[in-house]
Amino acid sequence: MAQRPHPGRRRFLQVGIAAGALAASGISAQAQDNPMPPDLRQALEHEQLGAVLGNASGDVTLTEFFDYNCPYCRASVPDIHRLITEDPDLRVVLREWPVFGAASLYCARASLASLRQGKFWQFHAGLMSIEGEADDKSAMQVAAAVGLDMDRLRGDMDDVEIGRQIEHSWILAENMGLAGTPTFIAGDLGAFGRQSLDELRSMIADVRRSRS
Repeated sequence: MAQRPHPGRRRFLQVGIAAGALAASGISAQAQDNPMPPDLRQALEHEQLGAVLGNASGDVTLTEFFDYNCPYCRASVPDIHRLITEDPDLRVVLREWPVFGAASLYCARASLASLRQGKFWQFHAGLMSIEGEADDKSAMQVAAAVGLDMDRLRGDMDDVEIGRQIEHSWILAENMGLAGTPTFIAGDLGAFGRQSLDELRSMIADVRRSRS
């Protein structure tokens, strides 16, 4: 289970990334105005992506590491939808990080597979709204309810590329020293735990101010 220290905003620790391997070569505290390394930002915001929502060419990217069995991730779904609706220049990257075990891993695979049928948001919002554990049974119930082709879904879930996408997010999270889910990242800012809509708006606004 993910660790749950007191949530809050923090500046990122500098992380060295080995070229092409995403292997951490060192983590050390830096000055608060030290920017995220370009290779790390590229890996975070543009490589092995799952769902990209909002404006694909937006001026700010908000990344969320989430788990389908994380209650705070579930609570954040309406806020993410609201942000996308009200901010036409926002790009949102959702990264499956199944820290709560095998059931969450199954759901993460189903989530990424749903992208291939163009029904990610329907599946994502549906699974996030269930009561109780998100597992293979509930994932397939939601998939059927939103009209996914079930045979294709199961086949796509076994695709090695989906495994690589999840592994990529795991490596990123570990190399960045993330504490758990949800973790939100925008620019050089990160926030762990439940964030209000206004807190997420403030983070995005801070990034834009820092670039002006």
